[in-house]
Amino acid sequence: MRRSRFARLAAAAVLVASLGAAGCGRDDDDNGDKAGTGGEPTATAGFDGTTISLGVLTPLSGPVAVIGQPLTAGNQVWFDKLNAAGGVAGKYKVKLVQRDTRYDAPTAVQGYNRLKDETAAFVQILGTPIIQALLPQITRDGTVAGPATLDSEWVRQPNLTPVGGPYQIQAVNAMDYYLRTEGQGGSKKICGMFQDDPYGEAGAEGIAFAEKELGFKLAASVKFRQGDKDFTGQVTQLKNAGCDAVWLTGLPTEAGTILGTAAQGKFSPRWIAQSPVWVQALSQSPLKDYLEARFWVVSEGPAWGDETVPGMKELIAAKAEYPPKRTVADGDLYFTFGYNQARAMTAVLEKAVENGDLSHEGILKAVQEVGTISFDGLGGDYEYGPIEERNPSRTSSMFAVKASGPFGLEPLETNFASDAAEKYTFE
Repeated sequence: MRRSRFARLAAAAVLVASLGAAGCGRDDDDNGDKAGTGGEPTATAGFDGTTISLGVLTPLSGPVAVIGQPLTAGNQVWFDKLNAAGGVAGKYKVKLVQRDTRYDAPTAVQGYNRLKDETAAFVQILGTPIIQALLPQITRDGTVAGPATLDSEWVRQPNLTPVGGPYQIQAVNAMDYYLRTEGQGGSKKICGMFQDDPYGEAGAEGIAFAEKELGFKLAASVKFRQGDKDFTGQVTQLKNAGCDAVWLTGLPTEAGTILGTAAQGKFSPRWIAQSPVWVQALSQSPLKDYLEARFWVVSEGPAWGDETVPGMKELIAAKAEYPPKRTVADGDLYFTFGYNQARAMTAVLEKAVENGDLSHEGILKAVQEVGTISFDGLGGDYEYGPIEERNPSRTSSMFAVKASGPFGLEPLETNFASDAAEKYTFE
């Protein structure tokens, strides 16, 4: 499996060649005025001496815009708040420059090439296949990008600034939760349904590790392609295997049809889904009762509105004071992720300012010097620093469907890390 993923990355390289301050969260912050030890940064790509321009490559139209739009709104609310306090290091405002990728790799490559010389870094690039298509050129160009994807492959990539527990960690923690609560110690039949692409492979890797560490074996495993319309064959195979639980790695564009097919066929396992599967519209659909009874989502962070968590209290206040241009539902998981991405990028930029260098090279250097970034409970801490020492969050949160809850969800257990997740190693 790993070999096939690197083969995809090599193919992506061919594609690229052919297409030619206030609370940033660094644990070593001292709240004082950061005049910096390297002097004032000089004008460079994406920095005109007063404003830092950051790129956003995300689907703002098409089916996956239901993820890209709230992600970008989270970026924007963080930076609106930061700019109101003076900007990065209290003095440099941030401007976001957005390009719509439509979740299409060639379109994303074109957008990257248009923006790479007019932006200091990319705060958000959405999608595992999109990052894989762009990563060879990002590496050659020496730019820095925040992947809006949780694949573990990003952990050891020096040009990327990932946040959150990787997909593999989500899968391990979710299986641990299931076995502790409904799985009866592994006596139940667990199955898997995976999107047939690098994102699906990431979920499958997590399940494979969970099998080994938690002592179960998949009774059946099926795949599907993004864009498929008929899932009768896969659902029938899972039903015939007698699956008590099904792990699902996919996107909202296919999830509704998959779940509708299962409900119509009177197949009612415990569905356990990777975070990008979920959108609030599912909880308002005719599937509401089925989902409330049989569907869980694994993500990260606290329950929406839990203001005992400092990061949540700050997020709610920021969203109210600097409302996003597009309406974003309370509790939107993607909005929170985008907010955390912007927070991480701010920590990196402040380190670059401290060093007196906002060039692409200076920002890349800052990534390895920034240390641990805290999200004040909105997600687990992420240890940056030297690339070989990078350590992502190992925490996840489990949510059940509740149509009246924020984003159609209610928490089951938040910010926990299983023993198996703590053992996961990143190559």
